[in-house]
Amino acid sequence: MKKIFLIAVLLVVAFVVYWFKFRADDNTEGPKQVALKVGKHSQAFNSSIDSLVYAYLEIKNAFVEADSLKAKQAGNGFIAFLSKVNIDELKKDTTSIFETASGFLNDVKASAESMGKGQTITDMRQDFKSISDNMYPFLRAIHYEGKKLYWQICPMAFGEDKPANWISNTEEIVNPYMGKYHPEYKSSMLHCGEVQDTIKAQ
Repeated sequence: MKKIFLIAVLLVVAFVVYWFKFRADDNTEGPKQVALKVGKHSQAFNSSIDSLVYAYLEIKNAFVEADSLKAKQAGNGFIAFLSKVNIDELKKDTTSIFETASGFLNDVKASAESMGKGQTITDMRQDFKSISDNMYPFLRAIHYEGKKLYWQICPMAFGEDKPANWISNTEEIVNPYMGKYHPEYKSSMLHCGEVQDTIKAQ
């Protein structure tokens, strides 16, 4: 009786091993994932992206100074650089990068134009948040090849539990949402925040 029980147990174990080792592999559906192929960008493309990033940083710096006029002027320059970014060369890649990048750029432009119409600096900072929220994935999508950037966050940019992100070219936190002249905190929250991610050439 014990021998029969032992044989039965061995058969069950053998079946389980067979099922998970061999049959599970057979039942795998679909082709294996292939790494996305992205070509190196041209110098002209990278130069246009660098100019766009620089213009973005000018907006950020204006908000650090709580200078709404300078922020609008920087925003106009940013929009001008947006119109010069030619992402057609992304079409040569074997992925949907071109369509993805186009979508993010359109959202960036819409937010930048809205920022130029902002009545208060808080309204403008809300639009800057939207610009940032689309610039970050745009740079990721195109496989940004410029100088190292930092994706930073303030946990209370618009009040308690209302965070906002921005892109910086320095690891040091210099908060564009709180700035140097916040009506409540003055400059005490200028360095409030942390680095969440880095954006650098692959």
